[in-house]
Amino acid sequence: MLVKHMPRDSAVSRELDGDGAEWTVTDYLLAAAVDHLAAANWMFASVNTDEDSDPPETPVPVPRPGDEAPDTDTVSAREQRPAAHGGPDRAELMRFFV
Repeated sequence: MLVKHMPRDSAVSRELDGDGAEWTVTDYLLAAAVDHLAAANWMFASVNTDEDSDPPETPVPVPRPGDEAPDTDTVSAREQRPAAHGGPDRAELMRFFV
C-alpha cells in the first residue's frame, strides 16, 4: 500500500514507471489535444493548397513516455502508397485517429 501512494518524483515510482511517472492524465490529454490540432491544421492546409504546389509536411506527434521511434520497416507497402486523391494515406489517418 505504501508503494502505491508514493510521490511521483520518488525513486520507486521512477523505477516502476520510468518517464511516465512524471506525466499526469492532464499531460496526456494536452498532448492528445496538441496532436489533434496539428493534424486538423495539416488537413486544412492540405485541402486548401494549390494542386501544383508541394504538400505540407505531416505533423509529428508529441512524444510520450514509453513511445518508441516509429519503425518504417513495419509499415506495409499498401500503407506507404499515397492516396489516389492526394489526401492523407491510411497510415496518416491511423496516426490521427488512434
